[in-house]
Parts: sequence; C-alpha cells; structure tokens
Amino acid sequence: MDYESLGAQALQQISEAQNLEALEALRVGLLGKSGSISALLKTLGGMSPEERQTTGPKIHALREGVTNALADKKAALESAALEAKLAAETVDLTLPAPEAPRGSVHPVSQVMDELAEIFADLGFAVATGPEIEDDWHNFTALNMPESHPARAMHDTFYIDKAASGYETEQDMVLRTHTSPVQIRAMLAAGGNKPLRIIAPGRVYRSDSDATHTPMFHQVEGLVIGKDITLAHLKWTLETMLKAFFERDDIVLRLRPSYFPFTEPSVEVDTGYSYVDGRRVVGGSGDDAGHSWMELLGSGMVNAHVLRAGGYDPAEWQGFAFGVGVDRLAMLKYGMNDLRAFFDGDARWLGHYGFSGLDVPTLSGGVGVQA
Repeated sequence: MDYESLGAQALQQISEAQNLEALEALRVGLLGKSGSISALLKTLGGMSPEERQTTGPKIHALREGVTNALADKKAALESAALEAKLAAETVDLTLPAPEAPRGSVHPVSQVMDELAEIFADLGFAVATGPEIEDDWHNFTALNMPESHPARAMHDTFYIDKAASGYETEQDMVLRTHTSPVQIRAMLAAGGNKPLRIIAPGRVYRSDSDATHTPMFHQVEGLVIGKDITLAHLKWTLETMLKAFFERDDIVLRLRPSYFPFTEPSVEVDTGYSYVDGRRVVGGSGDDAGHSWMELLGSGMVNAHVLRAGGYDPAEWQGFAFGVGVDRLAMLKYGMNDLRAFFDGDARWLGHYGFSGLDVPTLSGGVGVQA
C-alpha cells in the first residue's frame, strides 16, 4: 500500500476543511474507531514480525502526521472564527452605556439626614451613645427608679450578662429610647454649659404590629439653658415640622400628659386631612375636614433628670422631645406598614428609596432669622 499517497491525500483534505464541523468529520473518518488509519493500525496484529518491523513505522508516521495536521488546522480555524466574531461584535462607542444596577437610600436614612439638616440650621449638634445601655442611664437617671411603674411602659430586652461577658451589677438592656444619650451629654458638659443637641438612633422594644417593630428609630432633642420655657419648645417643634413637611400651615396643639423625665409633659398634636386616601399633615384640626393627630411627646426636663445629669435645677432648666423617625417617614412619603421598612424587599426599596445622587434635601433651610 502506498502510505505516502494516503498521507498526502489526508493532509490535502485537512487543509481544505472550511470549518470546525468539517474538520471533526475528517478526524472521525481517519482516526475514529472505524477510521481508515485506525483500520490500518489494527492490521499490525496479523502481520509477521518482519512485516510489522517494516510496515509499522510507516503507519505510525502516517497517524502522527495526520494528528498534527488536524491540531494545526483546528487552531487556525478557531483563531479565524474568533477574529470574525470580534469583527462582527464591535462596540458602538456613540451609544449610551447600559444603566448599571444602583442601590438606593432607605427612607429612614433619608429622614434622618433631613432632620439633622433642619436641626443644624437651628443650632443643634448631633449626639450619639451606645445601643446596649446600663439600667442607670436607661431608666434610673431618667426618673424611673427600679420600683417606678413607668418601667412597665417599656417592653424591654434585657441582656444576659453571664453570656455576654458584662462585669457589672447593673442590668444591661437594649436601650428603649435615645434619652440615655441626653444624660451622657449633660454629664459630659459638666453641669455648667448650655446644651442644644439631638440624639438620633436605633431603639428596641418587644412589640410588633403594623405600626410597631422590635427595632425602630427615634430622634430626641434636648435644650438646656437658664431661661428656657415651654414657649421655646413649641416654637422649635413648629419650626422643625414646617421645614420637614415643607408646609407653612402646620398648627400644633399641646395636651397635658405624663412622662417621668419631663414636668410638665405635653403630647404634641398636629392637624391633618386625607388627600386621595392618604393622610397629609397640615391645617388646623379645628378646620372643616381636618382632624388632630398625636405626633410626638415632649415637656420641660424634670428636676430629677437635671440633677442626674449634673445640673442644678434651681439655676438651669430645659425642654426635651422625642419623635419616631419611621413614623415621620410614613407620614411624609406615604407608607402604611412599618414592618416593610425592615423586610429588605428590593421592590419596596426601589419604589420608596431615594437615589444617592439626587435625594431631595432641605438645603433652603428653615428660614430662621438670626
């Protein structure tokens, strides 16, 4: 058999293959189980030793030559296919880039920023404190001693001191309000400086329904001075709410109430009405079509709290207030279920969240005249 002619014919066929599919068909026809070269290799077993010695190297050389030619041709065809694909898939740089997925600012974060901006215009600093508090800062210093019935108003999460490693005789709790920050700020001031702070942050109570969650957010405010009155409190809250809701028709009603850390204490109501099925803050509750809604609690700082913070109540006095950030967000931006704030549903965040590049701000300020 003319092995050289057979090899030349195979190499010619390989060189003329137009694509990878045709090349694979040639490989199977030559080197597959039933291929022509494979059939030649099978004949070696029936040859005499002398024939095998002379014919074997020719058949093996034929197989090796065909194998190398197939590999070279496959590499050439793959390279040509890649170049053709790249040429066909050129990028038009004049087209706008596809929009990349973006996160959003959570409504709670947005409202926190808005409130911080408003109170900054009013001269308030931001104060922070630990979320795991001791019993004295969270209750006792705020005029709630161990036997005080007001403690029952707080559904408290207590910390297992043995498991958490706290070495203290006091009970440790997840703070039930940000009021402990007020005590820490007063103590840091040494009892002899005016104070004007807000204390935003997370707080914890064992409660869960459409308007309550075990973790929520508060902003509390504290002003200490020598001539502070309830009128200053009302003006501050009215100014803050007008700026936050961006309405000039905010009207407040102060109702006597009870909080252990303030005396006198007042609940603050604001007028509201329904517009397109949504509760909108604004207008007087005495006007036709408007009602009153309780919004926050406040009052003049109790003398016992002033003493706990190192201030002499005979010389200093002040006011304090607290409002739920989540509730303000619901009222301003139209949510109706507090639990959705913490579900992490990307669809909800996509609807109610704010772009980090163009979030609404209150950069116009609160219009306070110096």
